Amino acid sequence: MSYSARGFAILRTACEQAGHVPVAYLHARSLSPGGTTRPGAGQVIAEIVESAPPTVDLLLPGSKKVLLARTLREYEADLLVCYGFPWKFPRAALEATKSGAINVHTSMLPKYRGPLPVNWAIRNGDSEIGVSIHRMTEEFDSGEILVQESGIALDDDVVPDRLWDEVDGYIARLLPTALARVEKGLPGIAQREDQASYAGWMEPEFSFIDWGRTRNEIHHQVRAVRFGSSGKSGPIAKLSGERIRVLRTSLESADGKQAMCADGPLWIVESTPA
Repeated sequence: MSYSARGFAILRTACEQAGHVPVAYLHARSLSPGGTTRPGAGQVIAEIVESAPPTVDLLLPGSKKVLLARTLREYEADLLVCYGFPWKFPRAALEATKSGAINVHTSMLPKYRGPLPVNWAIRNGDSEIGVSIHRMTEEFDSGEILVQESGIALDDDVVPDRLWDEVDGYIARLLPTALARVEKGLPGIAQREDQASYAGWMEPEFSFIDWGRTRNEIHHQVRAVRFGSSGKSGPIAKLSGERIRVLRTSLESADGKQAMCADGPLWIVESTPA
């Protein structure tokens, strides 16, 4: 099952167990309003339809203009619950439900706002991540926090399916608390802007290894690219005149090719020709 279909199922189950009735799914087939349809979008949409109850509508907006707010308003829903939706919602859409909108984000906000919080946590060598559920504003991941919890370990070899299984468990446990606090009209805790950071898309240069960087930087670069490709890829490097795609590295002495970084050796334990 795609991550999108999986995410809808997690949210729907948690809402239903808390006594709420989902009426519609809202899925973005592009990363931006009016943008190019994402590769594989047809298969993802088919999986969402297949896994959705027959009473739940699927909305596929082309833009976030007036029509999106008008469509949401027609459902007369109490709350919009978001997880992984890549667009900023205009104020009219956020106000289209009785109690506004809340969002599930896989970081300990205000750290790592933006589309790639887990990837940046791996890139920076963090030992763990968490899940935050917050009220939504017109800016990404900046609203008041309703509930959050850390403790999801980032192993040296982060296996996506295993990590997302643990994230799903956190969401299932935390979302009912967030929903209850919304029902009570609790505003949540304001985020500290002086502690905020942004986890945007990786720069193009991140796909290539610069041996002039430190061992840790390159090791975590390989980990982050491998995670982002579900273990299927890695950054490209030039070593001894050969271009290779580095899939796994070790900070400790290990079987494989040795590369010299700015502050010492790094061992390449898995690679493919590039």
